[in-house]
Amino acid sequence: MRDPNAPPSPVASRWRYTVSLAQGAHGCDAVLRRGGSRRLDAGASVTAMTTPGIPGIDAGSVTPVPLDGEQVVGSASTEVRSPYDGTLLGSIPALTAADVDRAVAAAKKALHENPLPQWRRAEILDKAAVLLAERQEDFARCIALEAAKPIRTARGEAQRAVSTLQFSAAVARSLAGEVVPLEASSAGEGKLGFILRVPIGVIGAISPFNFPLNLVVHKLGPAIAAGCPVVLKPASQTPFSAILLARVLFEAGLPTDYLHIVTGGGTVVGNAIVDHDDVALITFTGSPEVGWSIRARAPRKRVGLELGNNAPLIIEGDGDWRSAVAKVKVAGFSHAGQSCISTQRLFVHSSIADDVIRELTAAVDSIVVGDPMDEATDVSSLISTGERDRVAGWITEAAAQGARVASGGVIGDDGVLRPTLVVDATPEMKVCSQEVFGPVVAVTRYDDFDDALRMANDTRYGLQAGVFTSDVTKALKAARTLDFGGVLINEVPTWRADQQPYGGLRDSGNTREGPAWSVREMTEERLIILTG
Repeated sequence: MRDPNAPPSPVASRWRYTVSLAQGAHGCDAVLRRGGSRRLDAGASVTAMTTPGIPGIDAGSVTPVPLDGEQVVGSASTEVRSPYDGTLLGSIPALTAADVDRAVAAAKKALHENPLPQWRRAEILDKAAVLLAERQEDFARCIALEAAKPIRTARGEAQRAVSTLQFSAAVARSLAGEVVPLEASSAGEGKLGFILRVPIGVIGAISPFNFPLNLVVHKLGPAIAAGCPVVLKPASQTPFSAILLARVLFEAGLPTDYLHIVTGGGTVVGNAIVDHDDVALITFTGSPEVGWSIRARAPRKRVGLELGNNAPLIIEGDGDWRSAVAKVKVAGFSHAGQSCISTQRLFVHSSIADDVIRELTAAVDSIVVGDPMDEATDVSSLISTGERDRVAGWITEAAAQGARVASGGVIGDDGVLRPTLVVDATPEMKVCSQEVFGPVVAVTRYDDFDDALRMANDTRYGLQAGVFTSDVTKALKAARTLDFGGVLINEVPTWRADQQPYGGLRDSGNTREGPAWSVREMTEERLIILTG
C-alpha cells in the first residue's frame, strides 16, 4: 500500500472532492461538498483524497453515481472490498428499477432534444483521452485495488483505455454513409440516393469486473462516437473505475444527460435495462449463460454479446517453442487468468513436449504472487474466494482424473491460488472443456497436426486461437481450419489490439468490438432519396 504520509501526486490532487452535477446544455454545474460550495463549469478539475485508497473515492461514505444530471446515492448501498485482503474501498448505491426508468427517460430526451454533432463527439473523446492519459496512475491504482490486478498490469489497462478513446475519436470524425447508385436502373433516373448513419438510440451497457476501465471504454467510446446516450451498469465488484471515468468524460464536455450509471444487482438494475422498451441496444460482456439469457429476454433489441472462451494454443515441433513458453507465462496467468482470451489449452507436439513442460514449469514457478499494489507482483487473487475455490476444485478434479499438477495447484497462506500448470490433461476435464477463468494452463501432447487442430476446435467457444509454427503451409491450414473469431500465427491467443475487430463464435458471442466495428452496431442506416 502507498505510504499514507506521502504527499499526493499532482495527478492525484485532481480528485479530492466529489461533485454534485446538474444538467447543463454543454456540461455541468458542480457543488463542492467540502469547504463550502461554488459553481464549476464542466471543464473544472477536482482534487483527490489524500488518504490511502482509491483516488477520488471516500471509503467511509457512499460514492454517488451520475444519473439524470444529478449525483445519486439511493436509499441503500453495497460495500466494495479489495479481493486481495478484504479492505473496504468504498460503497456504491444499490439502485432500483425506478432509477433505471429515470435514467433511460433522461437519455432518450437527450437524444431527441440535444443531439451531438460529429465534431463535438470527436472533440469530447479527444479531450477525454488527454485527461485520462494525465491520470493514468490514479486509474491504475483504482484498477489494482478494486480488481486485485497487479499494478504493472493495471497500468497497461489504463494505457489501453487511452488508445480506445483515441480510436473512438477517430471513428467519430470519419463516420460516413455512402452513395446509392439509383440511376443504375431506369426507375432511378433523376434521383440521388445516399445513406446516413444515425444513432440507434439509447444504449444499455453491462460491463464485467476483469477489465473495469478499458471494457467500459469499449462501450462508452463507440457509443459517444455514434451519438448515443448510455445507461451503464458496471460490475458491482469493480464500479469505481467507471465512476471515475464518467467524471473525466463530463470534464471533457460530455453532457451529463448522455451518461447515466446505475449500480446494483443484475437481477434488479440489469434486468430493468434489458427489459426497458426505450433501450435500443444492449452491449454485454460476461458469461455465456447470462449473455444468452439476455439475448432470449430481449428478442426485439439489438444485443451485442462478448462472452467466454477456453483459448487454445498449438505449438508445432518446428515452432519457436521458447518464445511461446515466455509468452504463455504472461498470457496464461496475467490477472490470475481472468480474461476471456487467457491462454488455457496448450497443445504441444510430442517431439518437444518434454522440453516445453520443463521450461514452462520453471517459468510458472518463477511467477511472483502477492499484493496487487506491490511492483514485484505478477499474479494476485481471484475476484472472490468463491471463484478461487471453484478453480481449485477443478484442479483437484483433474488430478484425480489422471492429470499431473506440475506447478502450483495450492492456496497459499495469503489466500491466493498459486498459478497452476496441469500436464497430460484430457479433453473431458473441466480445465479443458470449460472456461477456467483462473490461473491455470492445461497441457496436452499430440503427434499429428490435424489432431491438434481437431482438439482445438472441440469446444463450445470460439473467440481466439493461436499456433506457433515456422511452416507457412501449416499456418495457412490453421487459419482456414480453426473455427474462431481470430486466429493468431506465432502469437498467443491472448494478444489483442483495441482497434481490431474482436469477437467470437458460438458461446463466445455474436458481435465484433473495436471502435470502428462497434459504431456500426450502434448506428442505423437511413436511406435518403432526392428527386430533382
